[in-house]
Amino acid sequence: MTWKNLDQRNLNGKRVLTRVDINVPMNGNDVGDATRIERIVPTIQKIIAANGIPIMISHFGRPGAVKDDKYSLKHLIPCLTEHLGQNIVFTDVDEIETIIKQSKSLKIGQIMLLENIRFRTGETNNDPVLAKKLAEIGDVYCNDAFSTAHRAHASTVGIANLLPNCVGCLMEAELLNLEEILSKPKGPVIAIVGGSKVSTKIDLLMNLIKKVDTLVITGGMANTFLRAQGHNIGKSIFEQNLLETADKIRKLAQKESCQLILPSDVIVARSLKRDVPWELFEATKCPENQMILDIGPKTVNNIKQAINRSQTLIWNGPMGAFEVYPFNKATDDVATFVSQLTQKGKLISVAGGGDTISALKSTRSESKFSYISTAGGAFLEWIEGKKLPAIEALIN
Repeated sequence: MTWKNLDQRNLNGKRVLTRVDINVPMNGNDVGDATRIERIVPTIQKIIAANGIPIMISHFGRPGAVKDDKYSLKHLIPCLTEHLGQNIVFTDVDEIETIIKQSKSLKIGQIMLLENIRFRTGETNNDPVLAKKLAEIGDVYCNDAFSTAHRAHASTVGIANLLPNCVGCLMEAELLNLEEILSKPKGPVIAIVGGSKVSTKIDLLMNLIKKVDTLVITGGMANTFLRAQGHNIGKSIFEQNLLETADKIRKLAQKESCQLILPSDVIVARSLKRDVPWELFEATKCPENQMILDIGPKTVNNIKQAINRSQTLIWNGPMGAFEVYPFNKATDDVATFVSQLTQKGKLISVAGGGDTISALKSTRSESKFSYISTAGGAFLEWIEGKKLPAIEALIN
């Protein structure tokens, strides 16, 4: 790759416009999971060590170009201050000309944070006028947000084309690790794909079938596959308009000699609530008045056996409604199993996506995988083999 890193740019006395991703889950006004904030610390510290002045740009939620206090980055300042070890200069003014003046008054060692970039009209459609104005805030552009690399936005692509650019520490680690592990993976390869919707992962599934030896489909999306085969799934969520697509994916797996693992037994309940009474059924016999909320022990065992036969694992998406006890059990069991094999050197394991990381954290497995990507959509599109606009902008 031909992108430059922080060491290859002169940052001395320069304002470094740094695109980060601190779109973190919240509990009220408190950060629920600080993983993404923790991951940007090395980049910010490196810029400061090089006598540069980091000016952070990030999105937070999807406010739709309208100021909404719920999506203000001011709520993240206490957590940012704690992890970066110093106060943050926060600016929420609308006029970019004022922000330019504020940025020029910053001293070496200070850190500035701009208000949620998605409050600005033109961000998500890569408006060149907005990109040009934003570029005046900095002297150098650094992209450290691999998780947004699949978006052609003003803050990810537009600015990159207007300033001397480079990748941050996190972006560099993501690119190097994913390239090394996934470009020519050691086979056999198994992929676990979970989550609620098939619609968001059709391209991923179609691509993986041609690249992996075993494909495990779990989570809510597995319900659509079960329903497509005529099985009763009770009140479980599924996508009616994708039943035919699910059937095509299943047939493609057969054609490509890719073993497709779907739930053979399931945990069901009448509602998604903590400690609600649950029952175990065959995947084909979910009662009409109940819903599938996790996979059962037989399915977990099938998955473990398939992992044992593999050398590389790619994981995106939980196996059940992991946020609510006891429907985290299958995800926890498989995560622990994968981490143990990885630590023994028997498996190369890569996982990505916000929900996936949160699910792995409950068993402290995330630190024991070969690599964990904080990205969701970008991670998926990278696996699909698509070119990512933000990366192309840095290369070009």
